Amino acid sequence: MTSHPNTGPDSAAQDMSPEEIQAVIDRILSKDTPAPGAGRGGGSGAGTNGGAGAGTDGPTSVLGKAQAISRLDEVYTNFDGDQQDLEERHALRRKAGLSTELEDVTEVEYRQLRLERVVLAGLWTEGTLADAENSLRELAALAETAGSEVLDGLVQRRTKPDPGTFLGSGKAQELKAIVMSTGADTVVVDAELAPSQRRGLEDIVKVKVIDRTALILDIFAQHAKSREGKAQVELAQLEYLLPRLRGWGESMSRQAGGQVGGAGAGMGSRGPGETKIELDRRRIRTRMAKLRREIAAMKPARETKRANRRRNAVPSVAIAGYTNAGKSSLLNRLTDAGVLVENALFATLDPTVRKAETADGLGYTLADTVGFVRSLPTQLVEAFRSTLEEVADSDLILHVVDVAHPDPEGQIAAVRAVFSEVDARKVPEIIVLNKADAADPFVVERLKQREPRHVVVSARTGEGIPELLKAISDGIPRPSVKLELLIPYNRGDLLSKLHETDAEILSLDHEETGTRAVVMVREGLAAELDPFISND
Repeated sequence: MTSHPNTGPDSAAQDMSPEEIQAVIDRILSKDTPAPGAGRGGGSGAGTNGGAGAGTDGPTSVLGKAQAISRLDEVYTNFDGDQQDLEERHALRRKAGLSTELEDVTEVEYRQLRLERVVLAGLWTEGTLADAENSLRELAALAETAGSEVLDGLVQRRTKPDPGTFLGSGKAQELKAIVMSTGADTVVVDAELAPSQRRGLEDIVKVKVIDRTALILDIFAQHAKSREGKAQVELAQLEYLLPRLRGWGESMSRQAGGQVGGAGAGMGSRGPGETKIELDRRRIRTRMAKLRREIAAMKPARETKRANRRRNAVPSVAIAGYTNAGKSSLLNRLTDAGVLVENALFATLDPTVRKAETADGLGYTLADTVGFVRSLPTQLVEAFRSTLEEVADSDLILHVVDVAHPDPEGQIAAVRAVFSEVDARKVPEIIVLNKADAADPFVVERLKQREPRHVVVSARTGEGIPELLKAISDGIPRPSVKLELLIPYNRGDLLSKLHETDAEILSLDHEETGTRAVVMVREGLAAELDPFISND
């Protein structure tokens, strides 16, 4: 990260060249000036470079988007369909440098929206500096996905967060100087802040402060489309907001008694016995209870579909993994599902289930699930538990990993931590090393040695897809009951059922009295075929 000297705003301005000062003035005046590519102190900024800046002794930042977002020229392929949902999502254009004052009617006509300018802040408490930088780069990608322009970022080395301001007092003043010099209007912290820490840091930097959890919840709120998804996100947001409500001075009613001295707040100030903040908390709890009832009412429909698949003994395969690892692209490649594909974090939230079959005709279902991330907010895990049950109840998990990411091992560990939370660790797992066309071959080989059950694929180019289909065919439960049948010619319905996707025909001969078949079937169908078992 960029390492900044501990200086105040005045000394920081004195160290800047006239060109840098003019660039700051232009940014504050909302002119179309690009974000500064380098932060003070010689490090690369987190704005146009997309990731958090690297100091002069650290690794070099990669130009383009944040490193948690892929750098592929093609966002989607012909296997992804028309992507009309993606066009609808991009209808609201976010534009850097757009003024809050409308200068042209086209700014309204084309629905342009000003990018929020943010500065990132994080703590390096454990691990290596590279781990801390990767975490901040991922935060930069989250901020870009939410619709902001990342200007700069800093990391402080501390054993534990400051209880009052999260960062130390000197680093908080340094952050204030960065905010003033870049013209930022928001600070995003790479952790979940306590309400007192957020308030204390806001009092110092004088701009809005949000934490990682609030940022992820904001992305979910933007991308949720289904009725169940919107209810789940709103419930998670309210759970996050409830302990963080605070008064805003005169706008909040207060309890008072007597004449309150000479303050003049006695008569007329005695309310119904409940302050405004308590009323707000009660409304939030009421809304949360209603949302829980709505989500519980939606759950039986999903369970009914799942029960039908279980009753018919249809194997289920869940596609899970880190956000932006290529899960939806892989589902489209395998089934032509046409699910929305976007080079952004948490692009798709609603689960999609599609029917597929193996090369020998055995049917199964493929379910695309919500992506995971490091330190996934517990509110989201609880709110999306009904959705994540698709993973726990599956017969096979395709764990998709982005091998082009700087830290694929960290992604695997984060996803498996969520698997443990939803009781999915006992489900058989295949590691799908995706984006092999853009990955370092040495990284791919390292992961192949680490994960014995793996398949190397590229959902974009189609590389490794036949091997993946074979691995799925070998991994799903197959019919286990072997029968030799003699089916009369007037029972063509049974023969048709054997040709469906829940049976495997080993041999078929047509005789004078009927059709002799040797088949592998599931237990439910075996009972129905019992009268036609041949004793010859």
